[in-house]
Amino acid sequence: MFRRRNSPRSSVAYSLMLVLAVMLAFPACQKKEKPAAANPPATTPPPSTATVPAVTGVELGKAIQPSKRVVQAQSTFAPADTIYAVVMTEGIADSATLIARWTYEDGQLVDESTQSIMMSGPAVTEFHIMKPSGWPAGRYQVQISLNGAPAKSAEFTVK
Repeated sequence: MFRRRNSPRSSVAYSLMLVLAVMLAFPACQKKEKPAAANPPATTPPPSTATVPAVTGVELGKAIQPSKRVVQAQSTFAPADTIYAVVMTEGIADSATLIARWTYEDGQLVDESTQSIMMSGPAVTEFHIMKPSGWPAGRYQVQISLNGAPAKSAEFTVK
């Protein structure tokens, strides 16, 4: 019998077809990975201490600047002085209530005033007391509350 030999052309064509078939079949055998989620599920971060309303300090003085900061912090006043309490706050709240309660030596109420504020970061709020006839000599205190909870206090003396 007569056998026909493969020509070099047909074996090259056969090899190319075999390589092409393997290349097309290979990706189908690979494990497909799940696509990553476009947007991971939203999680609520814990509240930052910067967003929780808080009183960060109280400064006393006998004069304030236009920025409501005291010109010079002090704790001793003359009887005729107007006494300013500048309350520093920070945090975020649509509405907050600051109360300044001024007392004399044994806790006798001198004055109490309330201010409603909107908090959107660091801020200052000014309270003051004055007495045209003069303050009696002695020890005083101003207590600051935020939303009904005691926050800070400052003591001062009138001489």
